[in-house]
Amino acid sequence: MKQAVILAAGEGQRLRPFTVNRPKVMLFIADKPILQYVIEALVQKGIRNIVLVVGYRKEQVLDYFGSGESFGVDLTYVTQERQLGTAHALAQAKAAIKDDFLVLPGDNLIAADTIDQFATIEPEAVLVKKVDNPMRYGVVTIQRGTVKEIIEKPEEAASNLVSTGIYSFSRAIFDFAEPQLDLPDVVNRMISQGHKIKAVETEGAWLDAIYPWDILNLNDAVLQQAQAKSGGTIEAGVSVKGQVSIGKGTVIRSNSYIAGPVVIGDGCEIGPSVCIFPATSIGNNVVISPFTEVKNSVIGSDVNIGSGGIIHDSVIDNSCQIGGRFAACSGQEEIAVNQEHHLVSFGAMLGEGCTLGNSVVAQPGVIVGNYSQIRSLKLLSGRLPDRSLVV
Repeated sequence: MKQAVILAAGEGQRLRPFTVNRPKVMLFIADKPILQYVIEALVQKGIRNIVLVVGYRKEQVLDYFGSGESFGVDLTYVTQERQLGTAHALAQAKAAIKDDFLVLPGDNLIAADTIDQFATIEPEAVLVKKVDNPMRYGVVTIQRGTVKEIIEKPEEAASNLVSTGIYSFSRAIFDFAEPQLDLPDVVNRMISQGHKIKAVETEGAWLDAIYPWDILNLNDAVLQQAQAKSGGTIEAGVSVKGQVSIGKGTVIRSNSYIAGPVVIGDGCEIGPSVCIFPATSIGNNVVISPFTEVKNSVIGSDVNIGSGGIIHDSVIDNSCQIGGRFAACSGQEEIAVNQEHHLVSFGAMLGEGCTLGNSVVAQPGVIVGNYSQIRSLKLLSGRLPDRSLVV
């Protein structure tokens, strides 16, 4: 297998506010977009000829990856003008496909080991995995190693085996793809006409971010593989334990405590007397003022956090300005997304460019839209749309 198609055209509406200004594949996890992890996994398996199907805010993908040379790959871009489905997206790549190829979602976190054996499987095949919540995915019915049917998001799952969205195809797939919108429908159509689709089960890393709080799971998984390094300055009295990566030009001020796995980007100023606990990612040019505590959180780039804050199990997008004594503590809450109701546990989700005054308290499960402005001494709850003004 020498060629792969990565489907990277979608928006990810259920991930709003984080996908309003970027495609889902460009969500940053530990200082890299999700799509980069997919590309790196393919490179490790020797697959360097990659077709990227782009669409929603495609210029961000093109600007970041360019020709692919700096990532060790040869990238060909094709555009899905309207995001009508995965089969429709794959059909756009038909002219760029030469022979047998892999199909991968660009918005799922995968490890090289996950596709290790699968990359040697003869087409046609689908990679499947056991999950705890199969109703979120395409549930796969298997008989003697072959797929009998894929049912998308069933009300009741017949098994906990789901499709990862990773396929091994020959060019024959295009004889079936054109009338369909989604790849599970294509697979079911092929099966109905007598084609055998092999099912290959993996126990490797495969994670999908469907909802905003899923970002924390992806972040935790990536940080488990983080390597310790320091390109910055660590002042006297700082305690650093575990796998902690500190970027160039970053300063960790005295009496701060960092327990890995933690990734801190370039040009940051942390402390003095700041505590950063495991499973935390911090972007570039971030300021975290004294006596602030951060745990199991994702902080974007160009964020300024005032002193005395507590931030647990939270995601703070780029360019947020947060006043002192901000509190975002985790707790269980029922969250509604597109008429779906989920009982989940997290702190706060702040979209891009939010401004918060001093002593703002975010109740568990709050989601704040992009460019919102919150005055001091406010209690936040529920979901706030983009550009909210809380006075």
